[in-house]
Amino acid sequence: MSRGEGAMRGYNPRVIVVENLRRAVAEMDLVGVDEVGKKLMAPKAVHRVVKVEGLTPKAANVLKQEMLARGGEAAVAHGAADWSVERTDVLLMGTLRQYRLLVSKLKMQPFGLAELGRQLEEVLARWESEGRWRLECGSHTLEVGARTLVMGILNVTPDSFSDGGLYLDVEAAVARAREMVSQGADIVDVGGESTRPGSTPVSEQEEMDRVLPVIERLVRELPVPISVDTYKARVAREALRLGAHIVNDVGGLRADPEMAQVVAEFGVPVVIMHGLAEHRRKEWPEYRSVMDALGDFFWESLDLAERAGISRDLVIIDPGIGFGKKAEHNLEIIARLRELRSFGRPILLGPSRKRVVGDVLGLPVEERLEGTAAAVALGIANGADIVRVHDVKEMVRVARMADAIVRRPAGGQWGG
Repeated sequence: MSRGEGAMRGYNPRVIVVENLRRAVAEMDLVGVDEVGKKLMAPKAVHRVVKVEGLTPKAANVLKQEMLARGGEAAVAHGAADWSVERTDVLLMGTLRQYRLLVSKLKMQPFGLAELGRQLEEVLARWESEGRWRLECGSHTLEVGARTLVMGILNVTPDSFSDGGLYLDVEAAVARAREMVSQGADIVDVGGESTRPGSTPVSEQEEMDRVLPVIERLVRELPVPISVDTYKARVAREALRLGAHIVNDVGGLRADPEMAQVVAEFGVPVVIMHGLAEHRRKEWPEYRSVMDALGDFFWESLDLAERAGISRDLVIIDPGIGFGKKAEHNLEIIARLRELRSFGRPILLGPSRKRVVGDVLGLPVEERLEGTAAAVALGIANGADIVRVHDVKEMVRVARMADAIVRRPAGGQWGG
């Protein structure tokens, strides 16, 4: 029986997943659609739900009508129609073609909708982009997005939750860094203060005494970029003067008001992490929506960075797994990580040996390898570009296997 005759087995209908325009075009190629047809129909095959926050009822009602007029949908608060609420969020639902038509119309509308149209256009373009970046790190260039990069954790602290006290000696720290690079680490992240719950903050001087001698050696001896894991501007400045290439700021440019200025001055990539402020509180924070909280935080962070003179091209975002979040928050973030693609920046994920793994599996820190591997693999599947880990050898293997499934390099060639 030739395919498509419909005899015996029927027509074999099945649902396919079309994540983006590239996938839509690929499926149309298999069908044999011509170039004109692909150009016209591919944007109709990709459906997006976009959340917009804080519109006035007047603006929300206009937005809803314009989306409905183009065949899409828009969900608003119950009180938006009669203006009984002051503000409403809006869920827009439509194909890329419908969004393109909507944006074109919004650019001619009042009530702030012209600016919203511009922002919608930018967000959707970022989402459809290839997701690859070149980060200039002094003498090093990081190619982000072609494969998952692995950041190896080097804690030169006495009290970090997993490896505290192991690498306080400079020679031991340098040896561990070399080992991580030999195992495939793309970045080595050096930290001198534990941020585990209940840890004691250390002074700037003590933190510098711990990290600077190690960083000074590593920038001379290792062939990969060195990151300094700190929220203190003075520590970052001194590390950068010694040649550190990246600032990994768990304070998200907020814990120290001078940090953004230091990063801008040196022109280095910066990781902006969410959650340190919440992590320091005695009570668990209550999130109405943890993903909304992340969205608000990163929009504000990008604005803060821009005002300080930090190029957007140098920003990496980190949702802060384990920082001020319950287990269910951390699991939701990993499951919905791809939503952070809206910011158009590389995503760093750090689930390594974290409490959420222990909560789910009921295991102590030293037995969380497999749980970490699952979180890393699913994080990569959901959009992580960089993973920050303790167990470099094992997680490099996990990342390579995940990449083979998710990124599928052209020609089917993978590194050994």
